This record gives sequence, structure tokens and C-alpha cells, in this order.
Amino acid sequence: MAGAAACAWRFEEAVLDFFKRETRFDFMSHCLRAALVTVLLVLGALAVLWLRGLNPGLDFTGGTLVEVGYAEAVNLPEVRSTLSEAGYEDAVVQNFGTARDIVIRLAPDAGSGDALSNAVLDTLREDNPDAELRRVEFVGPQIGEELTEKGGLALLYALGGILIYVAFRFEYRFAIGAVAAVLHDVVVTVGIFAATGLTFDLTVLAALLAVIGYSLNDTIVVFDRIRENFVRIRKGSATEVTNRSINQMLPRTLVTSLTTLLVLFALVALGGELIRGFAVALIIGVLVGTYSSIYVASSAALALGVSKEDLIPPPKEGEDAEEERP
Repeated sequence: MAGAAACAWRFEEAVLDFFKRETRFDFMSHCLRAALVTVLLVLGALAVLWLRGLNPGLDFTGGTLVEVGYAEAVNLPEVRSTLSEAGYEDAVVQNFGTARDIVIRLAPDAGSGDALSNAVLDTLREDNPDAELRRVEFVGPQIGEELTEKGGLALLYALGGILIYVAFRFEYRFAIGAVAAVLHDVVVTVGIFAATGLTFDLTVLAALLAVIGYSLNDTIVVFDRIRENFVRIRKGSATEVTNRSINQMLPRTLVTSLTTLLVLFALVALGGELIRGFAVALIIGVLVGTYSSIYVASSAALALGVSKEDLIPPPKEGEDAEEERP
């Protein structure tokens, strides 16, 4: 017991020491490799979106969702066959949380309301009397189209607002880097959802908006430190100043990311299926956002040629300069 306690104490001391001291990682020496990874990620995400597309949820497609529970694990192919024989050929059947729970998505032309859900339940009970209706949701096709349009506009407005903000907040090279990082995070997150076939619904869209804010916040914190160091540190190249700034902000970035991920993993494990897509989207966004603030935003600013001369304010001339002299 004493040995275990001593080991735990040493581990805690090492962790605290890591967050207290300034690291010396040479992040910018890996810019070219990171740029290759970034290009592959973005192109891969765009290719998957083009070839496979997203798996839109009921919020966007419209139709009826019926959740059914069983006493034992259910065979999905048998359920699909049963529904197809009953006239529901286009029904989409998936597990929901456990192997004993399923959701059935029906197109708007299949009908709606209690009559449809009861008919589906009666069909399933012919093969398995233990089938139990858990939940029914209906979204009309017109509402689904409106939600799709408004959701897309919300993303565009958020990105447009960010573009305007960073254009006034930073030197234009930093602004381009920040926008590139945000676009990278959104495209990669959406691409992963397309590749995995996870349902893309309103909760995931809300998570994307949160990812945009998280990514921009992380990038701005790093850029603020870079700008301060450009003014304060007179020696060293732009790459060296950027490296030092990222190392100074690394403990803060890790603490923020890790604590956020702890909450999100708890939501995935304990929050249930309704919130799982939201949590998964945020987990992906936090991971790619931490990466992009270092290897997309900062690398883009350096590639565009940002230097100390662009950020150090010019010396004052005339009477104002004379008054400031001691």
C-alpha cells in the first residue's frame, strides 16, 4: 500500500511539474508532414461526402420514427424482412443503444400518426409478441426541408461572423489561418460522420456550431500569445517565436481539452442514444480543433509570411514621442 501511494504521489508530482514548466517541443519542424496530413484529411472528408453523403436524421428527411424494445436481442434482417412483406419496403431498421432496442424510420409517404405506429407494432408482434412500443416521432417533409435550409444557413452565418470578427481582430495572415482552422474542423468532423454512417441530426448540427466556437477560441488564445511574443521577444525568427508561444499555451490547451473530453466521454457512456451523436461530434471537434490550432492556423500564418515587422507597432514621431521620453 505504501509503495502504491508513493507511486501515485510521484505521478501526481510529475503531472503538476509538467503543467508548471514551459516545454520545448519543436512543433513547427513538422509543418510539412502536418500539412500533408491536413490535406489528406480534408480531401478524404470531401471525397466521402461526395461519394457517400451524410446519413440525415428524421429532423431533415421527414417521416416517422418508431422505437421498439424487445425482451431479448433482436435479429435486424428478420425485422427488415417482416416489414418488407407487410408493405414497408423502404423502412430503415437500426439498433438503438442495445441489441434489444431498435428504431424504424419510415418515409413520409408511408403515413403518420398513431395509426402507422400501431400498424408497425402489430406487424412486429406477429413474429415476436414481446415487442413493446417505446417512442414515436413524426416530422413532416416540409418541416424537414425548412430545418435543412435553416441549419445550413446557421452554419454559414456562424462562419461569416467569424470571418468578419477575425478580419478586424487580427493581422490578415492570422485571420486567414483562423478561418482555415475552423473550416478544417467542420469539414473533417462532417466527413467522419459521413464515413461512419452516424446519424446527422439537429443535435449534431448544434455540436458543429459549438465546435466552431471551441476551435476559434483555442486558435485566438494561441494567436494572442504569438502576437505578444512578437512584440516582447526581439531575438529569434518567426518560427522560433511561434514555437515558444505554442509551448507556453500547451498546458492550458491540454487542461481545457482533457477536461472537456472527460465530460463528453461521460455523455457518450451514460447520456443515452439521444445525446450520443452530439457528444461524438464534440469529441471529434475537440481533437481536430486542438490539432488545427497548432498545425493549421499557426502553420498557415507562417506560410503566408507573418513577421515581427507586421505586428510591432511603429515608433511614434513628433510631439507625442517627445512627451513619452523620460
